[in-house]
Amino acid sequence: MKKTLIILMRSPLSLIGLVLVALVVFSAVFADFIVPFPAHKGAVVDFVNFNKPPEWPYIFGTDLVGRDLFTRIIYAYRISLILGAVVLAIAVPIGVTIGLAAGYIGGWTEYLLMRLTDVFLSIPPLVLAMSMMGLLEPTLTNGMIAVTAMWWPWYTRLVYNLARSEKEEGYVLAAEVIGASKMHVMFREILPNCLPSIVTKMTLDFGFVILIASSLSFLGLGVQPPTPDLGSMVAEGAKYLPDSWWLTVFPGLAILIAVFGFNLIGDALREILGVDQ
Repeated sequence: MKKTLIILMRSPLSLIGLVLVALVVFSAVFADFIVPFPAHKGAVVDFVNFNKPPEWPYIFGTDLVGRDLFTRIIYAYRISLILGAVVLAIAVPIGVTIGLAAGYIGGWTEYLLMRLTDVFLSIPPLVLAMSMMGLLEPTLTNGMIAVTAMWWPWYTRLVYNLARSEKEEGYVLAAEVIGASKMHVMFREILPNCLPSIVTKMTLDFGFVILIASSLSFLGLGVQPPTPDLGSMVAEGAKYLPDSWWLTVFPGLAILIAVFGFNLIGDALREILGVDQ
């Protein structure tokens, strides 16, 4: 804990990342108490105040049907964080388990699992997600499925390389000599030594998951209106640039803040946990 605080205090960028992520999470969790117009997260129309530039009480302006943009961005953060948390909660255990099995057991198990992983890795992530969303109804649940399908192979490849190097270490050989099972060796001996790299990658990936999900929404394949989503707001506002610039600039900045914050935290964790570059 002391080492963590020292590194954070020495690095202004780490502190900035921590503040940005804390701000995003706090805003998403307490959105109902922060936003000035909670009803504007849904299908609300206020043509009296439509397409207004930033001014009080609409500090980020309003959209084309009069909804407060600040309110919708804060609620969109909630959707993005839920999506990121669920995707990683599913993708990481799958990828880690496959990577451990392939790296430690070896043989045909390694060959079959890693060739399957290579197939997924050979397809550009966004293309794979777009292909899946083209077959599924564009909902939040299906968006999570599509992003999860493209994310687990990266953890498989990471843990596979770590497990291959760790299985020759003395502590693994000692566990095998005393008769420990393969499951024990993989999950009780090797996995704990892989956790620093996994945690660091998860932190970095959280921002990228938000970015990919926003990209799908930008293309019309993600969360659908009237549910607020950063990508769909950027796409809608882009049609009215440069006159109604606030429709695109503020949702775009919201994406930037979230991705930038998680990347800075990930870099700090890499230094704190001693993960190789």
